[in-house]
Amino acid sequence: MTDNREDDLELFREAMADVRPLPQDRVVLRPKPPKPIPRQRIADEERVMQELLTHDFDPEMLETGEELFHARPGLQRRVARKLRRGQYGIQEELDLHGLTVPLAHAALREFIAECRLRNLRCVRVIHGKGQRSSNRGPVLKTKVDRWLRQWDEVIAFCSARPRDGGTGAVYVLLRA
Repeated sequence: MTDNREDDLELFREAMADVRPLPQDRVVLRPKPPKPIPRQRIADEERVMQELLTHDFDPEMLETGEELFHARPGLQRRVARKLRRGQYGIQEELDLHGLTVPLAHAALREFIAECRLRNLRCVRVIHGKGQRSSNRGPVLKTKVDRWLRQWDEVIAFCSARPRDGGTGAVYVLLRA
């Protein structure tokens, strides 16, 4: 009887000599789920394509993510569009290059107040692009964005067109 077992064991070993273990020993219980479909992104891209095909296309109005824009609730789209296209005459401008944050804040506050007294409607504020700011990004640009949003006399502002300073300046629309 022992002889039979040893023969069987030897036959088994010979039969399994070239068998290698599988790299994984787990059984997949369910198939992998399909990759998610980015429905919102697809809808956004379709909407952009429709907009490009149905409206006047202005390459200078393409957003790069560095643009500033803010409009008070109730501002007509037509007015915002004219502002973004630079179609309002610039009546005055302020250049904040090289100023510290406290000096820039005071200068901007005084400038806006003076423009309101003079009944100016559209002005330009040059804040720069922050290229000399280390890796923390543009300092004055961020501050100007925050300050202008807080002041009631400002009804809208947006980054200027490239010929007027691009993302280093903003057009500011003041209350009449």
